[in-house]
Amino acid sequence: MCLLILAHQVAREYPLLVAANRDEFHARPTSVSDFWTAHPGLLAGRDLQQGGTWMGVTRSGRFAAVTNYRDPSQSAVALRSRGELPVAYLTGSKDPEALLKTIAPMARDYGGFNLLVGDRHNLWYFTNSDGMDPQCLPPGVYGLSNARLNTPWPKVELGKTRMLALLQAGPMSHSALATVVMDRRLADPRTLRGHGLDDNMDTTLSAQFIVTEAYGTRSSTTVWTDTHNQASWREQSFNKQGALSSVQHKEFSLSAT
Repeated sequence: MCLLILAHQVAREYPLLVAANRDEFHARPTSVSDFWTAHPGLLAGRDLQQGGTWMGVTRSGRFAAVTNYRDPSQSAVALRSRGELPVAYLTGSKDPEALLKTIAPMARDYGGFNLLVGDRHNLWYFTNSDGMDPQCLPPGVYGLSNARLNTPWPKVELGKTRMLALLQAGPMSHSALATVVMDRRLADPRTLRGHGLDDNMDTTLSAQFIVTEAYGTRSSTTVWTDTHNQASWREQSFNKQGALSSVQHKEFSLSAT
């Protein structure tokens, strides 16, 4: 997943609001989101090549998501798949801080990653770039793509602006939340150069929603938890032309905390 915009403990009715796109090669096998047979409380899509996921939630209110960290200088094949990181949290019992402290010593076994893990009360962020420690995030609106959290890439800044506007707009809907990450316009190349993104591929991938023949936005997911202990999830999947191919919509109660 290459773009994630979320509001953590900002909206009174919704402790967590997320709009996210997964960008991936179209040839990579994937299953659409559903509750996993081996872990009935886990709702997530699945990468069928490595067995992990890019984002998921659980009936107990856990949430996790991972994005790749863009670092052209690091091209060696990693020992472990990043997709196992969200699964480790979502299927485990450790709190976010404890889980991240477990991951930290072996973080270099993975390719560059950004990881968000949390529940209905807390949200933590960790990346294996730049040697930073896990961080507990204060309430706020956050944007994450393929650099560190809140790096002001154009697609991230646009998403945060739209999320803030949506929070002022009234009742929430999946259609409204999806607009936070669905813009298909390319960023101004001059703006990209200011962030060190200066080749043709950077421009091609600068849109929130990416459409190319080989690689693009495979799915767009919106999810929230509310103060009535309910969760709502919608995943829209797309083909290589950027046309909608399927929709998965789940509503479920969260277990008492």
